[in-house]
Amino acid sequence: MHTDTLLIHAARATAKAAQAVNPPLVRASTVVFDTLADYKQAHHQTVFDSPRYGRSGTSTTFELQRAMAALSRTESCIATGSGLSAITAVLAAHAGPGRHLLLSDGVYGPTRTFCEQELAAAGSLVEFFPQGADVSAFLRDDTSLVYVEAPASLTMEMLDVRAVCTAAHARGVPVAADATWGTPLLFDAHGLGVDIAIHAGTKYINGHSDVMLGLVTGTHQALAGVRAFCDRSGTHAAPDVCWLAMRGLRTLAVRLERHERNAMAVAQWLQRQPQVRRVLFPALASDPGHELWRAQFSGAPGPFSFELAPCGEAAFAAFIDALQLFSLGTSWGGFESLVLPAVPHHLRTLSTLPDEGRLVRLHIGLEDPQDLCHDLAQALARV
Repeated sequence: MHTDTLLIHAARATAKAAQAVNPPLVRASTVVFDTLADYKQAHHQTVFDSPRYGRSGTSTTFELQRAMAALSRTESCIATGSGLSAITAVLAAHAGPGRHLLLSDGVYGPTRTFCEQELAAAGSLVEFFPQGADVSAFLRDDTSLVYVEAPASLTMEMLDVRAVCTAAHARGVPVAADATWGTPLLFDAHGLGVDIAIHAGTKYINGHSDVMLGLVTGTHQALAGVRAFCDRSGTHAAPDVCWLAMRGLRTLAVRLERHERNAMAVAQWLQRQPQVRRVLFPALASDPGHELWRAQFSGAPGPFSFELAPCGEAAFAAFIDALQLFSLGTSWGGFESLVLPAVPHHLRTLSTLPDEGRLVRLHIGLEDPQDLCHDLAQALARV
């Protein structure tokens, strides 16, 4: 079945009983059973995949998880309370005293913070390798997980995911990837060899900037430790959130197509502006990571970064504040366009950023791209 068709027809098993197109929203804290035998049987089933207690999910949760597993071409999915909770569950499940966690240098800022301030403090050995480096040189006998993100969260640098997986698997090390940027539609993480894929469903999966959701996909075996950690820590998603994400998932393909078209138009326009030093977007032929992007992705969604020509804090603020169609806010993946100062991790403690190398991250929404370019033009005139 083509992915476009699967998005429409997957995970609608419970809709028939309600004589509806959409599966009904089922809220529950307590799950009741007819007999003691039924109760015992439920507690022998896989947690988060069947009714047991409200924390394990309801039929609404299970429908979303089945849909994500099908789209990701794998066996299983776990829904959590946010993208970050999904990330921390995967990392914590593979952490511990004497365990070596190896992460690509360009990971999402809070991912790095969690590793440095929580896992390292609890005895895990945390190491970051350069985004384009050969991971083989960093693998050790005690490496318990390799964790990557492609492209890098702010600098949009690519890495060879397939090569990372090949090297890690040769040493018996699993690989996890933050696959939020590409979604299962544009980035076949498991097909490239990734064991555990993480998606912030908050973003494109839902698409409407009104829920917090994390999704972890992989085989039952790959997710066994993550599942156990989520069960112990109470990391789960509410049925209401899963229902909204399921509604958003139906239109994911058509939204991504528009996001990509708009993003390419705006990125190419920015390349021609004198106030812009460079555009960081692997979908552009001029980007250093373009060939890797072509080899690993079937498309590009809306977020990318660009570097302004050197300017002071006042001029930078004038540019950001002058934007009218780009809202200033954290996140991306919704219908609206956003702007955010893209501050590298090592500069985040500074109150004033250096004039050189100022990065701006844009999320290109579903507006008309010409209107977005006009808005950027009047704001860039302030720099």
